[in-house]
Amino acid sequence: MKTALSLLCAAVVVSAGPIVDLGAGGKYEGFIDEAHNVSTFLGIRYAAPPTGALRWQAPTAPAFVQAIQQATTQPSMCYQGAIGINATADPLLVRRDTIAQSEDCLFLNNKCTFAFSNAEEAASDTRLDSRRRQFTSLAASYATHAVSGYFEGAASQYNGTDLVVESNRNAVVVVMQYRLGLFGFLAGQEIHDHGVANAGLLDQQFALRWVHQNIAKFGGDPAHVTIWGESAGAGSVFQHLVANRGKTQPQLFTAAITSSSYAALQYPYNHWAPQGVFNNVSALAGCAASTNLDCLRAVDADTLGSINLALGLEAFFGTLAFAPVVDGSFIVESPLIQLAKGEVNGEYYLGVGNTNEAVIFVDAEEPYEVEQWIADAMPAFTAVQREEIARVYAQLGGTALEQIYTLLTETAFLCPTQYLLDVFPNKSYRGQFAIPPALHGQDVPYYFPSFVADLGVPIPFYNNTDFLKAFQTGFLSFAVNYNPNEKLTETITPEWPLWSVEKRELMVFNQTQGVNPQPAVGLQTLGADVLARCE
Repeated sequence: MKTALSLLCAAVVVSAGPIVDLGAGGKYEGFIDEAHNVSTFLGIRYAAPPTGALRWQAPTAPAFVQAIQQATTQPSMCYQGAIGINATADPLLVRRDTIAQSEDCLFLNNKCTFAFSNAEEAASDTRLDSRRRQFTSLAASYATHAVSGYFEGAASQYNGTDLVVESNRNAVVVVMQYRLGLFGFLAGQEIHDHGVANAGLLDQQFALRWVHQNIAKFGGDPAHVTIWGESAGAGSVFQHLVANRGKTQPQLFTAAITSSSYAALQYPYNHWAPQGVFNNVSALAGCAASTNLDCLRAVDADTLGSINLALGLEAFFGTLAFAPVVDGSFIVESPLIQLAKGEVNGEYYLGVGNTNEAVIFVDAEEPYEVEQWIADAMPAFTAVQREEIARVYAQLGGTALEQIYTLLTETAFLCPTQYLLDVFPNKSYRGQFAIPPALHGQDVPYYFPSFVADLGVPIPFYNNTDFLKAFQTGFLSFAVNYNPNEKLTETITPEWPLWSVEKRELMVFNQTQGVNPQPAVGLQTLGADVLARCE
């Protein structure tokens, strides 16, 4: 059976490399990764450069280019930002030295197993199952200490060849880039009136529409698309699940996977918090007196890039200066309200989390009291709400720091996953990555083994063949078959149960203790008290 984690690349192989004809999107020449026999296309443009008058506007189609364009080098990264963390090492530092940052960054990387001369040949190829599925990875921003956010990351971080190989060549991958930080997530009344909020999310949707429109040329079926993201990528998946009140037309995906779904408080576009950030940006750019976006659109991109980085670093420890908002059109109202109404896109869902998500987002050196930390990290809560939340988590015992860890893990990661599971009854599964210390982001190298070499900080890696196969196969089998029990290869993983509030069973991926740890993969029951706190 041939399925895909993205575009099934129908291309004609000529001299130097495979060429794909995207019609109005132009022709691109890639190359063959001979070590893995994977057709590779780097830097396919899916939208016009969002520069000048197009800054903070919805993405538009790129201009047609008659000549064959080379797709053999990594595309420029979108401007990178930072999170409110005192970083000691930057996982993208080396990449920044070798790959330029640019506002012109709306590109896709494609990894394909086969090359065909045309769509008809692809459709008739006997190696492909009639249920061809595509899988698109939302290129989650990935940053310091394996922290993701809407502020940093690049398609070059995520080598789709890893997934092609892990899936026994049943997967083909597309990784998209989208505008980050103030370029992609600046909000406020002025942005609403003279541009668009959530430009980064609109980039992602534009790329998904590109997949939908072009997939037939690659031998694929636009009715079978799975989207996946980690951290902010997972948060982005969350947004696309509720986009357009769950009535996106045409439907751009059938299944969704979130790894460590990050869903912090989401403000209306004109709330004082995002409006305050906009005011700061305008002041720092010398545009405080402007009543529209003309001044900001004329500011040099490098200057805005510096402001973007500075504001990210100034944010309260572990929080983001720029994030999605409720914009009234793409995200019509609070995603949690929409989930309660059952307003979602897609049909199947897999939610995976890490045991200790929040540890890296809290400054352990600060002597916080729980209520004060809530006031600093979640300023939208009233004093009465802060007091009640602190009271609930005090009942768990432990130190104030431990209570904050649990509070943030549940509110930002675990509970949003729970809400998504509930809205896909009898069509959802839950997993948990628990290899110690199981911090946020430490599962990524298990999906992308080549990712480790790029990091500036060490990540523990449990290099056990049985464990790796079990973890990767569960994820990929769902991506391909919408069911982790329809395994692409045999593993030690037992039967995954469908998620139910009554049984509360999830598949946990861990290791035994001792000098020679063995894989510990099996079912555990989520505590009823956890679900009660989510409610």
